[in-house]
Amino acid sequence: MKILQDFELLFQHELQELYDEDEIKAIFLVVVAEKFKLNRTNYQLRKTAIVNEADKAEVLSILQDLKKHRPIQYILNKADFYGEVFQVNESVLIPRQETEELVDLIIKNHKSSQSLKIIDIGTGSGCIPIILSKHLINSQVTTMDISKEAIKTAQENARNLKTQVQFINADIFEWEYIFSDQQYNIIVSNPPYITPGEKQHMNQNVLAYEPELALFIEESAPLIFYDVISSFALKHLAPDGDLYFEINQYLGAEMKELMVKKGFEQVKLIKDINGADRIIHAKKSAIKNNPFIY
Repeated sequence: MKILQDFELLFQHELQELYDEDEIKAIFLVVVAEKFKLNRTNYQLRKTAIVNEADKAEVLSILQDLKKHRPIQYILNKADFYGEVFQVNESVLIPRQETEELVDLIIKNHKSSQSLKIIDIGTGSGCIPIILSKHLINSQVTTMDISKEAIKTAQENARNLKTQVQFINADIFEWEYIFSDQQYNIIVSNPPYITPGEKQHMNQNVLAYEPELALFIEESAPLIFYDVISSFALKHLAPDGDLYFEINQYLGAEMKELMVKKGFEQVKLIKDINGADRIIHAKKSAIKNNPFIY
């Protein structure tokens, strides 16, 4: 193997049992962009470029990791999200397109608002709070996570992307002992929502490497995080404030019912680009003495 195109063919051959052809091509182009600084067009023009021994060794090392089901984002320690590059590692989930849709909805709904107070529950890589901080001008953004390692990664991303975000390392299940009288205009969360029964339909690279704490919930209580965060929102969401969730696509009706029973208004179930139920948006009553608030 001497030229770039040889490696493309090798990737297709070695990874064909793990990914389909288009996925392999996409992964290979990510490697080319990272190691050779070539975009898709430039790669087509330089397919016959000779690869030196050092670069060859690096590319082959990446291929070996990929064959072990390790996601390319963890191999390169970076992932694209909403036009920015986030550092990622195995303590945080790899940011996904569905979460971009959630963030985009919030930005579009509140782009004309000023001085918003926002809290994100479940920091992960920091992709949600950091992007909201960058795009919602003069907003005060707080985020919390139970994982110290996730907080550390998110803090580094906040520094790299020059955003001001307040971090809380805590368990949302203990919110009554952590928060006093804080009020937020927006509460957003992408909590764990995958049930164990869904594992059989998931890719091995997700199951083997992404943090279970951020992915899975008990089969017997699939809405427990939403229940707890909604209770938190009843007390700490300002009147007429907005609550946003990314949800399990199979539990859309149950989520909507939960929000209505909690006393939220204008509950909307929103589909993602693939037509799956993915986002819940609800509002808290504008009346301060809402009888549902305790």
